[in-house]
Amino acid sequence: MSSPRLAARAIILQDDKLLLVNAYPEGQSDLWCVPGGGVERHSSLKENLAREVWEECGLTVAVHDPCLINEFHDPEGSFHQVDIYFRCTIIKGALSDDWKDPENIVTTRRFFTREDLAQVPFKPDSLPDVAWGGGLTYDPLEPIVRPSK
Repeated sequence: MSSPRLAARAIILQDDKLLLVNAYPEGQSDLWCVPGGGVERHSSLKENLAREVWEECGLTVAVHDPCLINEFHDPEGSFHQVDIYFRCTIIKGALSDDWKDPENIVTTRRFFTREDLAQVPFKPDSLPDVAWGGGLTYDPLEPIVRPSK
């Protein structure tokens, strides 16, 4: 059995709105999450995250302190991922509908108010409290969400 996958994710607030992406190719799901992804060897978590935000959103960010450690898994399979969330600020760029994720995973990116989040599915469940809160949070094993058909 393989070790859990490690990923870095960005909490980006701008004008009191949180940046979320839909990371399902061809609209397979309506689930939203913050940008980020799997870490590559020989590169720091912060370097990996800056790369992922650039690829998914076309934004250059400054990566600050971690604010959440979240685990999710597939209770019926072998998938287990540990996400480390970092607060980030945009230092260059703006969202554009013309931006294309080179891996074609992120299809849409958008800023949401805290009130907007009540209208859309998102993960992890602790996201609003973390994004608009402070400190460091640990959010243990959440079951994976499967795309709706």
